[in-house]
Amino acid sequence: MKKNIAIIMCGYSSEFKISLKSGGVVHDYLDTDKFNPYRIHIYKDKWVYVDEKGMESPVDKNDFSISTDTGKQTFDCVFNAIHGTPGEDGLLQAYFELLGIPQTSCDPYQAALTFNKRDLLSVLKPYGIQSAPSYYLNQGDEIDENAIVAKVGLPCFVKANKAGSSFGISKVYKKEKLRMAIENAYKEDDEIIIEAFLDGTEVSVGVITYNGKTKVLPITEIVTENDFFDYEAKYEGKSEEITPARLSKTQEKKVSELAKKTYEILKMKGYTRSEFIFVDDEPFMLEMNTTPGLTTESILPKQAKAAGISLTELFGSAIDEALK
Repeated sequence: MKKNIAIIMCGYSSEFKISLKSGGVVHDYLDTDKFNPYRIHIYKDKWVYVDEKGMESPVDKNDFSISTDTGKQTFDCVFNAIHGTPGEDGLLQAYFELLGIPQTSCDPYQAALTFNKRDLLSVLKPYGIQSAPSYYLNQGDEIDENAIVAKVGLPCFVKANKAGSSFGISKVYKKEKLRMAIENAYKEDDEIIIEAFLDGTEVSVGVITYNGKTKVLPITEIVTENDFFDYEAKYEGKSEEITPARLSKTQEKKVSELAKKTYEILKMKGYTRSEFIFVDDEPFMLEMNTTPGLTTESILPKQAKAAGISLTELFGSAIDEALK
């Protein structure tokens, strides 16, 4: 009996276009001998099922069902391809948990925690997981440039605390430019994290549950043409993503073990992709993504390919794990 799978995509954040691409790839690569895939677009003003002809029909939010030519349709599992809110911050995870519908990403608490960079790094610190010196601001707080520079130095990164795909991020070299960068970050979020610049090799480490076990995928090294791994570098070809990364055996072992440890400490499920920067041989954690990009050009699918896992296997395994 084939399982009915709702592939949710879009979302409420600046990342909706990327999510739409990710969801489309999942739809195209799912094994249709095992699954009946349905594209569900979730926006603030509408939740709709989009059929093969591009026609939209509303989703009943009471039970997350749709109406089709063959009648009312419910779902055995939800494949979460929403980057940002409400798919990556715990809101939809909690909704599906209340409805009793399995979904492919982590549980609500883990999603909310990892979506909040400040909280994630604070929770992991007692476990020996290092991160850059940082300074926090909430909208409305006084901006004390001298205190910020004293804490994190220059250059530094100003980031929206709860945003992805490098939206709202700036690299600041001069104290006089801090206020402008802070205002830019506030366009994405009312919380900000300002971090010291770490000069070293940046890597991305995918960790998934595969065949019932935690699996660390081949590591990707990020080499950007731009000043840092910004939106243009990520999505417009201004970076080189090298898989497997050019690391020493010591570096590879340390960061693989750290990524796996973090996944298991947090009791994660589904896919994660964590970012680290090496200072000498020590990995410092930047963040963890729990619904990473899933296009054919995205980092995690490329890592899976390097591990000998096809997109069909990668996506199917996430559903199989969720249905256990």
